[in-house]
Amino acid sequence: MPRKLTHIDAAGHPKMVDVGAKQATRRVAVAEARVQFPAAAARQLQANELRSAKGPVIDTAIIAGTLAVKRTHELIPFCHPLGIEKCRFEIEFVSATELRIRCEVAVTHKTGVEMEAMTGASVAALTVYDMCKALSHEIVIADVRLLDKSGGKRTVKAGKVQG
Repeated sequence: MPRKLTHIDAAGHPKMVDVGAKQATRRVAVAEARVQFPAAAARQLQANELRSAKGPVIDTAIIAGTLAVKRTHELIPFCHPLGIEKCRFEIEFVSATELRIRCEVAVTHKTGVEMEAMTGASVAALTVYDMCKALSHEIVIADVRLLDKSGGKRTVKAGKVQG
């Protein structure tokens, strides 16, 4: 049976999904983004203990990402406003030139938090770019994706849908 778009009504117009009849469950999502630096910029950033002229890069990215998670419903039209219960970031260099940003979001609600996790990872990555662009404009934000999701109809593990 083919899946259908949930944000389109029978007449083809956009709509917000009605979650009124759904069961509130613990919903968790993990997303990541990658920030790729030119080698010289990565070396300089690491030599400066991940601080730029604008301040502490990682701490600022975590704050910006957290604010974005909490405001996702203001940015993406059909996202429901949620009382976020957990928002956690892991940000680390996974190679000499690549920074991995992971954002985990959780809530007990009738709808999931995939968009919140992806928004958090994206905005944290954009903040890293903004904080480091004086080092290079060749920084690349890549591979923003959902890694894991649980608590709703479908589970996603390592980017693959289960169920």
